[in-house]
Amino acid sequence: MVPRYTRPAMEAIWSPANRYRIWFEIEALAVEAMASFGDVPAESAATIRTLGDAAMAAFSDADLARIDEIEAVTRHDVIAFLTWLAEKIGPDSRFVHLGMTSSDVLDTCLAVQLAQAADLLLQDLDAVLAALRRRAFEHKFTLTIGRSHAIHAEPTSFGLKLAGHYAEFDRNRARLVQARAEIATCAISGAVGTFAHVDPRVEEFVAGKLGLAPEPVSTQVIPRDRHAAFFCTLAVIASGIERLAIEVRHLQRSEVREAEEFFHPGQKGSSAMPHKRNPVLSENLTGLARLVRSHAIPALENVALWHERDISHSSVERNIGPDATIGLDFALSRLAGMIEKLVVYPEQMLANLESLGGVVHSGEVLLELARAGISREDAYRIVQRNAMATWTRLGAPDGRGFRENLDADPEVAGRVSPSALDRATDASRHLAALDISFRRVFGEPGPARPA
Repeated sequence: MVPRYTRPAMEAIWSPANRYRIWFEIEALAVEAMASFGDVPAESAATIRTLGDAAMAAFSDADLARIDEIEAVTRHDVIAFLTWLAEKIGPDSRFVHLGMTSSDVLDTCLAVQLAQAADLLLQDLDAVLAALRRRAFEHKFTLTIGRSHAIHAEPTSFGLKLAGHYAEFDRNRARLVQARAEIATCAISGAVGTFAHVDPRVEEFVAGKLGLAPEPVSTQVIPRDRHAAFFCTLAVIASGIERLAIEVRHLQRSEVREAEEFFHPGQKGSSAMPHKRNPVLSENLTGLARLVRSHAIPALENVALWHERDISHSSVERNIGPDATIGLDFALSRLAGMIEKLVVYPEQMLANLESLGGVVHSGEVLLELARAGISREDAYRIVQRNAMATWTRLGAPDGRGFRENLDADPEVAGRVSPSALDRATDASRHLAALDISFRRVFGEPGPARPA
């Protein structure tokens, strides 16, 4: 991911220095486990730990260049690292990587990095959830028009709209917790995963120290269905980001202007048109969501490896591991800030709700006519006729509102009382069940309706 969309904490997880620290930790823990079983001298394990920790603590660009120099000859990244480590440790390095294969290090390291990345992403999701909760409570009773097919449907609450997004991100958080648990597995089983040259207790020891679970059958590599599930979860989260971003983009349109991104002092919207206030954050989030989702397909295609292992997955994961997590980390952080500072215009929401002359109450009027004894088919015909008359005459000098047309309709007058029509055309009735929905989403009803 380009630096523009990279935050330092997530970038550090994928840095060469962090990767090599994890590699050393895996190797050192394996030696310590072997020493505890009597397979390696305890003094050698202690030397490896002491000198290795010192080398990793002092790890610099010069060390990175040395490893790259060795790899240019060996054309094998793990061997290059082990050679560099041997230069730092000396003769006791002969006990490093004993009975292990490269995938034991690479796959276990990737599991640690993905778990670390997931922990950051969970923090990001918590920030998004906190922002959505606060704004949902703030606008619990803010009336707005609900839309289907982008056309006015019936009144709703802006807080309820935000509560729906909160519920989605809450589900996504649970999905990521599960995906983290699934990816956090350790493989120290040797060539083709038979433990022929390494005691299974080594794997259990290393896994426990790293906070991982032993992979039941690694076949030399950890099965890639785990990774596919992880990256598919990131893709689902990205889609949730885009759904909310698109909502903001639509609400910010000049013809709608019910909400808009915060416009900072000194910010410029266009090089040619000084008046512009563009939804650049939500548009950026839409683009980042596309990128994160694009990594799901190669992760799924990585599942089918040849026999016990091949490395067709390797080049893919070296790209999608950093890019997907870095991109999603940035997007979630941006989303939390956007929602926290979102500017909401309740008066414009109410004006838009009323802009079609009241036809948005047609559904409730239909029910009132049915309650008055009119068949549903006839009631629908009557209501639609009055709604269409209102719709087509909007703004005309002789145009009447929906309620006026209903009052003048002989099939309505005398059969439905004015008080019933008042109830049917009262937008606030759509707020009556908010406590139930909020309790389902947040575990509490939220603020009470102002008197």
